[in-house]
Amino acid sequence: MELIANQAFKLLEDPFQGAYPAGIYRVILDEAAINQTVCVCIERASEERPPRGGRRKKEKTLRPRKKAPAALIGELIWMDRDYLLQLQSKKLLITVEIERESIYYKPIESQRDRDLFSNRCNAMAGFLDPMRLKESILVNQGLGGLVREAISATGVCRALIYKLWTILCILGLDALSLLPRRDRCGAPSVPRPCDPDGRQKAGRKTRLQRIARLHGVILPPKQPGMSTEWRAAILAADRQIPTAVKPKMSDRCDLIIKSAFVKRYRPGMGCLVEVDPKLGEYPTKRQIRRVLEVDIPRLQRLLQRTTQGHFKRCLRGLVARNWKGVSGPGHTWAIDSTRGDIYLRSSINRAWIVGRPIVYIIVDVWSTAIVGFHVCLTGPSWNTAKTSIFNSICDPSLLGDLWGYEPMLCLNPLPSICYQLMCDRGEYLSKAASITALKIHLSMAYAPPYRPDLKGIVEVLHRIEKDAQFLFMPGAMDYRRAEFDLRKSHPAESAMTVREYVQYLYIIFTEYNLTANRSHRLDAHMVAAGVFPSPSGLWRWGYEMGIGVQRALPQSDLITTFLESDTARVGRSSIVYAGNDYSCPTVNAEEWTTIARNFGSWEIPIRKYPGPVGRIWTPNTNGKGLLELKISDQAKASAEVTFDELCDSIAYQQMQQPTIEHERVLQALKSLRKVDALRETAVRLTQEAISKATGPMPTMTEARIIETACANNVSGSESQTAEKARDEAMEAHEEMMHAVLHSQVEEGS
Repeated sequence: MELIANQAFKLLEDPFQGAYPAGIYRVILDEAAINQTVCVCIERASEERPPRGGRRKKEKTLRPRKKAPAALIGELIWMDRDYLLQLQSKKLLITVEIERESIYYKPIESQRDRDLFSNRCNAMAGFLDPMRLKESILVNQGLGGLVREAISATGVCRALIYKLWTILCILGLDALSLLPRRDRCGAPSVPRPCDPDGRQKAGRKTRLQRIARLHGVILPPKQPGMSTEWRAAILAADRQIPTAVKPKMSDRCDLIIKSAFVKRYRPGMGCLVEVDPKLGEYPTKRQIRRVLEVDIPRLQRLLQRTTQGHFKRCLRGLVARNWKGVSGPGHTWAIDSTRGDIYLRSSINRAWIVGRPIVYIIVDVWSTAIVGFHVCLTGPSWNTAKTSIFNSICDPSLLGDLWGYEPMLCLNPLPSICYQLMCDRGEYLSKAASITALKIHLSMAYAPPYRPDLKGIVEVLHRIEKDAQFLFMPGAMDYRRAEFDLRKSHPAESAMTVREYVQYLYIIFTEYNLTANRSHRLDAHMVAAGVFPSPSGLWRWGYEMGIGVQRALPQSDLITTFLESDTARVGRSSIVYAGNDYSCPTVNAEEWTTIARNFGSWEIPIRKYPGPVGRIWTPNTNGKGLLELKISDQAKASAEVTFDELCDSIAYQQMQQPTIEHERVLQALKSLRKVDALRETAVRLTQEAISKATGPMPTMTEARIIETACANNVSGSESQTAEKARDEAMEAHEEMMHAVLHSQVEEGS
C-alpha cells in the first residue's frame, strides 16, 4: 500500500539503526518522480532530552511558574520512498489514525470563535492548498515561501504561523484542525490549592484589606483559601454522613465542620467537651459548598438529594419505550387501581356520603386504549381486579344494562382475554390470582415494589381521569393544584352516586379511545395505510395486520372465572340472596318455589357481580350454561343499588338498632303508665259505686242485656230496651240452629 499525503504512520523499528528514529509521522508530500517522501515527526518513541544548562533551580518558590507551552513541531524530513515501502512490507511501518476530539465536530456557537477560525483559515490558506504546498516544498526546499506569503497577506506574526502549522501536523492537513480551543483557556476543573508557601488566595480582597492597602499596609486574609488538606478533609467528612439522602446544604456544612475541623477538646463531667474552632481554622460554608459542587459529579449530587426509588421512578434515563417487547394489541394489558379524587353519595339515600371510590383501569400497552374499568367502594384486591378483567372482555350490552348506560362500540374487534397481564405485586402474589391464571392460561407479570414508572401509561390515564373531572364535577378535588389553594376537599358538595360516576367514566374513557392524539406512534407504513392516530385506530389497525391477540372464552366461563361465588336459598316465593328476591322464567317453569314450599328449601351456588344487585347467575341443573336471575320488583333493593351500598344500609340499620329498641322501651313504659292509671281509676270508681248501691241487683246476663241495649238505643226506656234485646237474642238463636241443621244435611249428602 503506497503512502499518500496527510496519512499518518508509525515506524516501529529501524533495522539500519539510525536512518530514521522510531515514532509517529505524518506524510506531507509523496513524490514518486524523485523517490522522496516528505514527512513530519509528530512524536518519537523514545526521545532523549539533553541535560538542562544554566544555573541550578531553586528548591522552593513562593509561586509556581506557569506551565511551559508545548514544543513546536513541523520540521520537514526527506525520506527515501523505496526504503519506507520496504519497511512497510516487513510490517515495521503501519498506518495509524489520529482522531480528533468531539468538540471539533460541533458547530461553533460564539461569534468571536467564528471570527478567529476564519482568520486562521485565511492565514493558513497556502498550507491547506495541496498544489501550493507541493510547489513551495519542491521549489524552496521548505516552508519559508508560504510563511512569508502568509505574513504579508494577513499581517500575522511568524510565531502564530508555526504554531498553526504544528496543529496541522498533529491533527491533519484540514481546515477543521484550526478550530480555536478556547474551551481550554483557564484550565477549568483544575484545582488551584492555596497551600502554605504556595499560591495565595485569589479573588477580591476584603474591605479591611482594601482600606489598609490604601495606607500602604498589606494585611493577610483572615480566612485562608482552600488548601489540599482542607479539600480532602471536606470530602472525607461528607462521605461519613450516614444518611442515604444528604441533608440540606446548611446542615451538611455544619456536620462536615463538626466532623473534620473540630480538633480541640477539654475534659468535662465524665466526657470530653468540644472546643469551638477559631476563625480561619475551618472553611466557610461557601468554600465547603464550592468543593462539594466541583469535586462531586452532577449526577452523583442528584443521587444524594433523593432516594434510589425516586430516582428510578422520576429521574433515571429512559432506555426504551413502554411497548418494547409487545407484539400488538391484546398482547399485554396493564392494570392499576387508585382512589378517585371525588366524593360520592349513596343510591339508597342521597343524603348519605359513601366516600371516595376505588377506580381500576385496564390499558392495552401497545395501542394505549382503555379496554375496561371498574368502580367500587372496597379496597384493592384480586376480587375487584378480576371484576375489572370481566368488564374488559364481557358483552358491552351486559355492562350497559347493569350500570344503566348506552354502550358505544369504540374498539373493533371487541377485546378478548390478553396474553399477559401486568399487575401490582400484591395481586401477583395472591393464590387466587395464580389459580385464575392457570385456569385460563394467563401469563402474569408485575413491576418491582415502588416502581409505578414501569406502568407509567396507567398512571398517566389516572391523571387524565382526575384532571377531566376537576372543577366541574361536584365533590371532586385535585391534589396537584395545591399552589392555587384548590386542594381543599368539600364532601358536602358531592352529588353523584356510584352508578352515575360509572356512566361519567364510561363517557370520558370512550372519548379518550376515539380522540386521544397518537400521532407519535404512527410510522411511515401506518401513515400510508391511513391509520387514524388514536388508541382505537391503532387497535383496529393492529388486528387488521394480524398482529393482535385474540382468544375466545364463553360468557359462562367468564362468569364462573372472574365473578365472586356465594350461595343463595330457594324459598317458597323466590330465590333469596342478601335479603332480595330473584327469579327467571326457567325457575318459574320448573316450579322451584313449589318444590321448596312443599318439600323444604335448599341452597344453590351463585355468581354475583360486585356492583349493582340487579343480577346473579346460577348453574342450570336441567340444561346447559348458567341461569341469569333478575331481581324482583318487590325486593328490598332496586336494581341500581350496589352490594356495597346494600351492606351500608344493613350496617346502618344494625347501628340504629339500639336506638330503635330504646324508643320501643320508652313507648312501652309510656303505655304501661297509662294502663296503670286507667286501672287505678277504674278500681276507685267501682269501689265507690258498690258502696253507694242499694236494693236488688240484676243478674250478669240481665246486666249485659241492659248494657248492650242502652248502647244501641240511647233514647228508649229500660223495659223496651230489655224486650227488644230478648227478641234479637231469640232471632239469633234460631238462625244459628238453622245453620247447624243445614250443615248436617250437607255432610250426609
